Amino acid sequence: DHLGWGMPEYSTYRGAPAIHNGADDNASGVATIIELARLLKNSSFKNNNYLFIAFSGEEEGLYGSKWFVEHPKLDSAKYDYMLNFDMVGRVDSNKFIINGVGTSPLWSEAMKNISTPLHIKTTESGLGPSDHTSFYLKNIPVLHFFSGQHKDYHKPSDDEYKINYKGMEDVVDYVMKLVENLDAKEKLPFVKTKDSNNDDAPKFTVTLGVMPDYTYEGNGMRIDAVTDGRPAFNAGLKEGDIVIQLGEIKVTDMMSYMKGLSQFKKGDKTKVKVKRANEILEKDINF
Repeated sequence: DHLGWGMPEYSTYRGAPAIHNGADDNASGVATIIELARLLKNSSFKNNNYLFIAFSGEEEGLYGSKWFVEHPKLDSAKYDYMLNFDMVGRVDSNKFIINGVGTSPLWSEAMKNISTPLHIKTTESGLGPSDHTSFYLKNIPVLHFFSGQHKDYHKPSDDEYKINYKGMEDVVDYVMKLVENLDAKEKLPFVKTKDSNNDDAPKFTVTLGVMPDYTYEGNGMRIDAVTDGRPAFNAGLKEGDIVIQLGEIKVTDMMSYMKGLSQFKKGDKTKVKVKRANEILEKDINF
């Protein structure tokens, strides 16, 4: 699931060709499912069968998972749920994201009393740029486990020594407790999440060239990393800046940030307001 020498349309690295090892994206996910397979084989959870798959072609359009669900070797109606581990190796300050909790009403019940040091943030949507989406679109409840974006994303610097192994251990422990809770339950009912029609989702054709901090829970959109040569970089925005206004749109969260982007097209100019420490700055943006 990674970029070899750096596929130019996906890599955020701008330098001489270099191997992108993808330690977090997504060797961390592969290592997690191998450990889960070992633990589940020796567990007492016997009410379900467990299928472990490492999909290829995710970066280019979910090719592997899409092919799998469209050419099923098993009756897809028998699938109870799908758990996706895409980038789980960079748990920071115990912050962790689980996407897709709205795809079944039983997710919140199964997750409710799990003891964990992880500070978990959840989102409802079953859609996202990873392999769980292929299963969600076949009406299968999904969860996507994700430790968040970082400045090494899609760069040669996404390397092994930066992995938080204790954090990954906590993720595996959490998932085993979740699977144990689900083992005794009936088949999970599926729910289509609100944004599935994409009617209300903002559609945008420009980008600031930043990586949002998806674990940020404050007001605005916090920047986790800035890509060289893109609009935010050219405007002098920095990692840690919190975007609070884009054009005329007040930015309070990711959705309002995307709504702000949707107002513009390539070549447009606007202003962006960011909070940097205790200071409010206004910068010129050229898309």
